[in-house]
Amino acid sequence: MKHPLLSLFFLVWYGLSASAQSPANRSTVSGYVREKGSQEALIGVNVYLPGTSTGTTTNTYGFYSLTLPAQDSVVLAFSFVGYESVQQTVFFQRNTELNIQLMPGRMLSEVTVTGNRSGEEKVSESARMSTIDVPIDQIKKIPAFLGEKDVLKVLQLMPGVQKGSEGSTGIYVRGGGPDQNLVVMDDAVVYNANHLFGFFSVFNGDALKSVELIKGGFPARYGGRLSSVIEMNMKEGNKEKLHGEGGIGLIASRLTLEGPIQKGKSSFLVSARRTYLDVLARPLIRAESKGEAMAGYYFYDLNAKVNYDFGRKDKVYLSGYFGRDRFFARETPKKEVSDKTSAGLFWGNGTGTLRWNHLFSEKLFSNASLIFSNYTFQIFSDQESTRRNGNALETETYQLRYNSGIRDVAFKYDLDFYPNPRHSVRFGLQTTNHKFTPSAIVLKDTEAEQFRTEVDAIRVQESGVYAEDTWKPNERWRVNGGFRLSLFQHKAVNYLRPEPRLSAAFVLKPDFSFKASYALMNQYVHLLSNTGIGLPTDLWVPTTDRIKPQQSEQIAAGFAKDFTKAGSLFRGMTLTVEGYYKTMKNIINYREGASFLLIGNPESANEVRWEDNVTAGKGWSYGAEVLLQKKVGRFSGWLGYTLSWTQWQFPELNFGKKFFPRYDRRHDISVVGIYELSPRITLSGTWVYGTGNALTVPLAEYSPRPHQPVNNPSNGYYPGGFIPFFGQTANDYGPKNSFRAEPYHRMDFGIQFHKKKRHHERTWEFSVYNLYNRRNPFFYALQTKAGETPTAPSTTVLKRYSVFPVVPSFSYNFKF
Repeated sequence: MKHPLLSLFFLVWYGLSASAQSPANRSTVSGYVREKGSQEALIGVNVYLPGTSTGTTTNTYGFYSLTLPAQDSVVLAFSFVGYESVQQTVFFQRNTELNIQLMPGRMLSEVTVTGNRSGEEKVSESARMSTIDVPIDQIKKIPAFLGEKDVLKVLQLMPGVQKGSEGSTGIYVRGGGPDQNLVVMDDAVVYNANHLFGFFSVFNGDALKSVELIKGGFPARYGGRLSSVIEMNMKEGNKEKLHGEGGIGLIASRLTLEGPIQKGKSSFLVSARRTYLDVLARPLIRAESKGEAMAGYYFYDLNAKVNYDFGRKDKVYLSGYFGRDRFFARETPKKEVSDKTSAGLFWGNGTGTLRWNHLFSEKLFSNASLIFSNYTFQIFSDQESTRRNGNALETETYQLRYNSGIRDVAFKYDLDFYPNPRHSVRFGLQTTNHKFTPSAIVLKDTEAEQFRTEVDAIRVQESGVYAEDTWKPNERWRVNGGFRLSLFQHKAVNYLRPEPRLSAAFVLKPDFSFKASYALMNQYVHLLSNTGIGLPTDLWVPTTDRIKPQQSEQIAAGFAKDFTKAGSLFRGMTLTVEGYYKTMKNIINYREGASFLLIGNPESANEVRWEDNVTAGKGWSYGAEVLLQKKVGRFSGWLGYTLSWTQWQFPELNFGKKFFPRYDRRHDISVVGIYELSPRITLSGTWVYGTGNALTVPLAEYSPRPHQPVNNPSNGYYPGGFIPFFGQTANDYGPKNSFRAEPYHRMDFGIQFHKKKRHHERTWEFSVYNLYNRRNPFFYALQTKAGETPTAPSTTVLKRYSVFPVVPSFSYNFKF
C-alpha cells in the first residue's frame, strides 16, 4: 500500500524539477523579507510589480521567488499590513538575490500605509476563500476575560465559528465538533488546547507571530480534519538585541524574553505563564482545616525556540511547547488513627519541532520537519486508613490511577516551487505514528485484595502526499487546485483515500470577485465527548476495524470586495459574503449512558472496549456568512454575521431521528472595534449575540399520588406510566435537544493607557467583561417549589443558572 504514495511523490517531484529550467531570456529575483530591528521573518508579504497583477507572496519562512523577463532594471514593491511599504529598483540580467527589511508601521503613519495598499494582493484577487487571519496586535487590544488575551476566544468572534459554553474556548466551525479542528503550532498538533477546564487556551499571544483560520476550500497541504485548520507560528526571536515583554494580571503573570545568541545569525525565544490561584487560596484552606490540608488549581505553560542561520541556503529551527493543568486536594489529619486522602486531576500538552530549511535554487525551497506531540490526562485517588487492632496499628491502602492520552512522532517534508509568476507550486509528504492510550488503569486495594494493571495502547500510522498549484492563467482568473492522497494503517485495516481540492476566483471588475471552492476531507482520529465543551476527560481514539474514518464534502461560493476608492467611508475595508453546504459521514458519539471511564467489574473489565460505548452517524451543515473587516488605521475591527443550520443523525440516538447538536445556532453576530484615541490611549469593545443552544431538558415529571393504588408494585408499573420503583418520580425528556436556551448576548469594554519610558514601555489595561451584566444561561435544572399553603400543591419550574455576571479586571503590561 505504500508504493502508490511513493510513486506519486517522485512523479510530481520529477515533473516539477524538470520544468524548473528557465529560458535564457528570463531571470529570477529571490530572497527573504524580515522585520527591521529584529530580523523576524514575515509571512505573507506581497511582492509585486507596481501597476500590474504580476507578483507573489512570502512563505512561512519569509522566502519569495519571482521569475521575470531579463531586463536592465525593474521596480519591485514590498507591502504588508501594519508595515511601511518599500519599493526597490533591481538591476539584473541574471538571477539576483534581494533581501528586504520592512519597518513596522507607526500609528501616526498608518493612514499613509493604508493609502499604499492598492498594490497589495487584495482579498478579491486571492484564489483562497473561507480564510481569516487576525493580526496579533489586534488580539492584544481586544478586551478579554480576566485580562487574559486568548487567541481562540478572538477566533470565536469570526463568522462561521460558534462558541461553546459561557467563557469557554470551544471552537465549532461550520457544524463540526471540537475534534474536527486541526490546531497546529510550528507544525506540531496540539490535541487539547484548553486551560482551566476550557476557560482559557494554552496559547500565549506574546510568543506568537501569526494566526490563520481556514474554514473551507482547504489547500491540499492540509489534511486529517473535517472542519477547520488553525495554524499558528511562534516568533523566531530577535537577532539584533535583547527584548522582553510581560504582564501581571488578576489570576496569572507572564514573561517573554528574546534576543540574539550570535548577533545576526541566531536567536532565542522563551515565554512563560503561570496562574497563582493556588497561592491565593492556600491561607483560606488552611484556616478551615483541622489538620494539614491543601487544595488548589493552577496551570502553567512554556514556549521556547532557537534558530540558526547557516547562510543563504540553510536555516535550522528548534521549537517546543510544554504546559500543565493541576487540580489537587489532600488532607493529612494529625491524629494517629485517621484517614489520609489525596486526589487530583492532571492534564497537559508537550510538543517539539525540529525544522531545516534548504534552498535548492532560486525557485525551489524546501523544509523538513521532525515533530513530536504528546497529550496526557490522569486521575488519581489515594486513601490510607490507619486503625488500631489491640495494641497494633493496621493500615489499609486504596490507590487508583487512570491515564489516557495520545502521542505522535511525525516527519514532514514540503517543497515550494516557483516556475514563473503565474504558478506557485507546493508538494510534499507527511507520515505520523500515533500511539493512543484510551484507558490505562492501576488499581490497588489491600482490603479487598484487588491489584490490577491494565494498559490499552493502540498504535497506528497515518500518512499522506500532496501537490497543489496556485495558478493565474490571466488577469481575471485565480485558481488553487490540488490533490492529496491519505493512507491510514491499523493492524489489518488499511484505508487509502483520495482528497481532491479546488478553489477559484473570477475577477468581475477591479476589487470585486466571485469565488467558489470544493474540498473532500478524511479524518482518522476521533474525540469521544459527553459534553462537547472540551474537558480533559474527552478521549482521543483512532479509526479501527469497527470504527470507520470520518469524511466530509464541502462546497462554498460567494464574493469578495476590497474598498480602495479614495475618500470612501469604507476605504481600507474588505467585505466577504459566503454560502456553504457540508455533509459529514461516520461522525461518532457516545451511546446513551456511556462514559469515558472504562472501569467496571474487575472480572469483566478486560472485555470492555471503547468501541462498545460509541455509535456512528452522519451530519449536515449549511448556511451563510458575512465579514466586514478593517485591519489597519486608527479605527480597526470587524463585523461578522452567521446564519446556519446543523443536524446530526445516529441510529442509536433519538430513536434514529435527526436532531440539532448542542451548539447549533441559527444566528450569530459579533461586532469588534478598536480605536486609537491618541498615541497614549486605546479604546476597544466587543458585542456578541447568538441564538440559544439546543438542550435536552425534562418536559414533564411523573410521580404517584398519595394512596394511589398500584397494580403491580413489584415491577413498578402503575396506571398512566412507568415508575422505576414505587415512591420516586420519572422525567419525560421528549426528543433529543428539543429545547432552546435563551439567546446569548454580551458586551465587553477595554481601555489601555500607554506610556513610553526611557528604557521601556508600560501599559495599564482596564476591562469589563459582560458590561451590562447579562445573565446568560450556563445550564438549566428543575426546581420544586412548595405551595403557598400546607394544602396547596407544589410546583416544578425550570431554573436558569448563570456563572459570570459583570467581571471587571485590570493588568499591567510592559516591554523593553
